[in-house]
Amino acid sequence: MEIAYWIVAGLLGAFYLYGGGKKVAQSKEQLAPMMGWVDTVPMWLVRVIGAVEILGVAGLVLPPLTGIAPVLAMLAALGLLVLQALAAGLHLSRGEVKETGLNGTLFVLAGVAAWLATAW
Repeated sequence: MEIAYWIVAGLLGAFYLYGGGKKVAQSKEQLAPMMGWVDTVPMWLVRVIGAVEILGVAGLVLPPLTGIAPVLAMLAALGLLVLQALAAGLHLSRGEVKETGLNGTLFVLAGVAAWLATAW
């Protein structure tokens, strides 16, 4: 179970560190070709979403790694699950149905991570 958790957490971590880092560091013009929704959302909110993604990765990795409050890993995974549900809702409201495939995949991975985190 632990190996499966680390595989799923690693996949989620790589994706969210990349995407969250871009949202935190890049301008709206730089993000727009990859993330069309940034034109409809205030930039401060894009930065907050990026920070939440990065903090979610920290929540997935640090508690199980240190053994301190490992329940936080499950809560972080559930937070990422909620984030993807909201992201899918935004894409659907914009008529971007095919973009929700990635949201669905990340939603499932976050759910699996939450379930696997109960092993601690």
